Amino acid sequence: MSRPLGATIAVLVPLILASLMTGAASIHVLDALSDPWTMLVLMESRLPRTLAVLLTGAALSVAGLLLQALVRNRFVGPDTVGTAESAALGLLVITLMAPASPIWVKICVASLSAMAGTALFVALIRRLPPKEIMLVPITGIVLSGVVGSVVVYIAWQEDLMQYITTWLMVGEFSGVVAGRYEMLWFAGAAAGLAWFAADRFVILSLGEEVATGLGLGTKGVMRFGLAVVAVVSAMVVTTVGMIPFVGLVVPNIVSRVMGDNLRRSLPMVAAAGAALLLSCDLLGRLLRYPFEIPVGTVMGFIGSIIFLYLLYRRPARV
Repeated sequence: MSRPLGATIAVLVPLILASLMTGAASIHVLDALSDPWTMLVLMESRLPRTLAVLLTGAALSVAGLLLQALVRNRFVGPDTVGTAESAALGLLVITLMAPASPIWVKICVASLSAMAGTALFVALIRRLPPKEIMLVPITGIVLSGVVGSVVVYIAWQEDLMQYITTWLMVGEFSGVVAGRYEMLWFAGAAAGLAWFAADRFVILSLGEEVATGLGLGTKGVMRFGLAVVAVVSAMVVTTVGMIPFVGLVVPNIVSRVMGDNLRRSLPMVAAAGAALLLSCDLLGRLLRYPFEIPVGTVMGFIGSIIFLYLLYRRPARV
């Protein structure tokens, strides 16, 4: 285990304990075995919420790292290229066309829609001049705005504005209890699969011509990467709503510390994303205790500061 990963896990342990003991009901973890009420609060609310935050932070960070490798640009993330908005569009369409569909059908439609949106982004940036790297995130922001506007327009026409607010505007975990977060395990599993293809993503990040010359099937690797990003985004948007900056800033921070070896840095990216999002969730729970500030709001504020810092600081490695 690398030293940065060990240090991050050492930070995660007290954060997890603090998350288990922080909330409107005052409990102590050590009382769980002797107090049935403490055990009930822990198993039905605190533990599911903590696991949901950890899975979301880890999965979004890995998805962001993959997306940055696929498009060869560090200024993009799942929340800035239209992926999350496309997942919300898929959810809205299936909700209107087949409102009684089981949740797994809605997730499948959201995943396919997210994958189509991300593939559209990749197709658009391939037409950009290779040297104009700043046009890549701008294209993503424009695409996100267009797809998000379509979602809002349809929702407004169908009187579903309140319904879509959770997906597009407020990422939060206050409603997570046992039985309402388990889909995030699939997001975590999808992100975990990326580790097995890490070397292929590194080769693809060198460019299609170089990757093809090295014997890599670029289309298959690209489809696999887009599928991971789409599944993670769809699961997160469906379960807790859109959370900004996690998939953008965490891969950049880790790459400055550990370089661009994906196989080595993926566990660190997952751990760092989980730690950052859990810290923001705890902050949201404590700032106006016993009321809560949505983690999407806290992450938006802190993430923007981190992103600006990364923009103005000279990169350690390129």
